[in-house]
Amino acid sequence: MATPPLVDLHCHGALGHEFGRDTDGSSRAAAHHRAGGVGTLVASLVSGRPDTLIGQVATLAPLVASGELAGIHLEGPFLSEERRGAHDPSVLTDPDLALVESLVATCAEAGAPNALVQWTFAPERTGSGELVAALARHGILPAVGHTDASAEVVTSMLASIADTCGRPPLVTHLFNGMPPFHHRAGGPVAAALAAAGRGECVVELIADGVHLSADVVRMVFETVGPQHIALVSDAMAATGLGDGAYTIGTLEVEVADGVARLADGGSGRGSIAGSTSTLADCVRWAVEVAGLPEADVLTAATTTPASILAS
Repeated sequence: MATPPLVDLHCHGALGHEFGRDTDGSSRAAAHHRAGGVGTLVASLVSGRPDTLIGQVATLAPLVASGELAGIHLEGPFLSEERRGAHDPSVLTDPDLALVESLVATCAEAGAPNALVQWTFAPERTGSGELVAALARHGILPAVGHTDASAEVVTSMLASIADTCGRPPLVTHLFNGMPPFHHRAGGPVAAALAAAGRGECVVELIADGVHLSADVVRMVFETVGPQHIALVSDAMAATGLGDGAYTIGTLEVEVADGVARLADGGSGRGSIAGSTSTLADCVRWAVEVAGLPEADVLTAATTTPASILAS
């Protein structure tokens, strides 16, 4: 299936390299995804301590300045401990506006003042309103994710982001990193689907055949339409290699049969730890397995995510 250049808003690495660890490895990971059909790539960083994140952003910002990357996505550390997934619980915290300013300054010093393009946070964290205002001042799109908040809290926050930023917010990998939808407590899933259906947010989907079932992916496409869906890879360092031992941030990961899961022996043991698929793999799965129209899938993998970066 021939496809136009794809746009991946959420990707952590490939070929054994995690974005931000070092310049050469980050370049190699980016090149792998470009070779797989991604024309526009945003590098995602998992939660870390402030000094770690500053160092990682300093590594990636020159790659944004050179055009190898389209931007940087911070996934945390302002996330829910209950819905942390493959994020180190010891580094999760309430929003820290000083960290936002430090990372913005780091990008500017590298000649890429607009390198930070999106930031995932849990809206129930204390200080989230102030975080949204700070991100908006710097042109960074707030994204709701890894949250245990109620539908009411998420609905209110999505509306606040739209009002503050003047554009629809993102919801990070819908269904993953949040409580499952329940008919008596719809939670973030209900809030996000309703907002996307109204055209008031864009939801990310990881269509790798692991994170979501085919019927769920079809339901979201048929409910909100591809104009409000951004397919993402959420690819981690094992992408392009194979089964074995890896890391994501500070946590150990085991990949078996192409599925990455935490292997740290702690309370998060077994949580999915990113994908081992490229965005092109996700596009093929959505068409060939989920049975979605190719035109709709390509819209969600090109036009919709490109509109996020263009806003």
